[in-house]
Amino acid sequence: MDTVSGLPDALRLIVTGGGTGGHTYPALTAIRALRTRLAGEGRTLDVLWIGTAQGLEAQVAGAEGIPFTTVATGKIRRSSNPLKMASPANVRDMARVPLGVAQARKAVAGFGPHVVLATGGYVAVPTGLAARMCKVPLVLHEQTVRLGLANRRLAGSAARIAVSSESSLSLLPDGVRAAAVVTGNPVRPEVLTGRPDKAVTALGLRFDRRLPTVYVTGGAQGSQQINDVVGGELPWLLERANVVHQCGLAHHEALSAGAAGLPAHLAARYHLTPFVGPELPDVLALADVVISRSGAGTLAELTALGKPAVFIPLASAAGDEQAHNAAHLSESGAAVALLGEVTGDRLRGAVGPLLEDRERREAMAAAARSHGRPDAADRLVDVLLSAASRPVTGHRARG
Repeated sequence: MDTVSGLPDALRLIVTGGGTGGHTYPALTAIRALRTRLAGEGRTLDVLWIGTAQGLEAQVAGAEGIPFTTVATGKIRRSSNPLKMASPANVRDMARVPLGVAQARKAVAGFGPHVVLATGGYVAVPTGLAARMCKVPLVLHEQTVRLGLANRRLAGSAARIAVSSESSLSLLPDGVRAAAVVTGNPVRPEVLTGRPDKAVTALGLRFDRRLPTVYVTGGAQGSQQINDVVGGELPWLLERANVVHQCGLAHHEALSAGAAGLPAHLAARYHLTPFVGPELPDVLALADVVISRSGAGTLAELTALGKPAVFIPLASAAGDEQAHNAAHLSESGAAVALLGEVTGDRLRGAVGPLLEDRERREAMAAAARSHGRPDAADRLVDVLLSAASRPVTGHRARG
């Protein structure tokens, strides 16, 4: 044990959370940043990830070589109608939570972590509760403006609550606000190192570089809504900009057919692809404007990069969080939020002024950058190390 910092030479961390990339990738980025920090100090990191076999976290942990274990968990299906909250599916799943807590408690006691990081998703609840039972410091990380359901359930048990935005602080319950710290949402370091010329080469683009470039994305699976509205305005858009359109595999054939009739000079400005892989940082570097959903991870990347954006939130996102995310940036001039029904007219009204006015783009980029926290992973590591060096009073299974 290091008597100066109170930290051991081999730090043990349990990570829990997942289900979606929004919960999973911040956790992975934090693990990598913590491992790098400790290695620079001659220390090591032992990690155990607790999640579900069906969640994205199982794939990510496996690819990263991180030991992984599962617990039973219950998903709460939200509804504005209290009677529907007591649906048979909710009751059945909630009955699984005690089993999950017992399994998580066994895993926590056996691994003996110095700190537990929970990044949200219903799978985080059993492990978060187990951390409290085992008197292990619990750090929550919230990616969205408002605490998600799992983190709200765990907030009273947390040693620290890391939030991604200053505006989150006033939304926290009074009893837990003192435990909150603004870290931002961890962004993969490679996202910040893209080069526009590499995107041009990697994708074989024949763009008119005198025009701005728009990157359109609906996430890995694509977005029918975004694809439809952009596809309908494609000739108008290509008269004013180059477009990289990541559409999702299921939508590629239909969009390709729709673009087949474009005049040659406009077709040269349009790059349609089912997905964007390792070249994403370079595509983002090339983009002057981004049209996308407004998930927490997307916001973190675009604000860290200072990219003007037109957000079309996913209406079915849990707790309407994407609309809140988009509106939060829109209110400060850091993005444009298209809430509700999105028509071609509304898209043109949002995107047109940005394409026509470089100074407007630059002002929005500066506003976006003011919300960005490219050092969020390092800030979260600071929180984890601080919590780990101040163990909760009580017995720990392993020293």
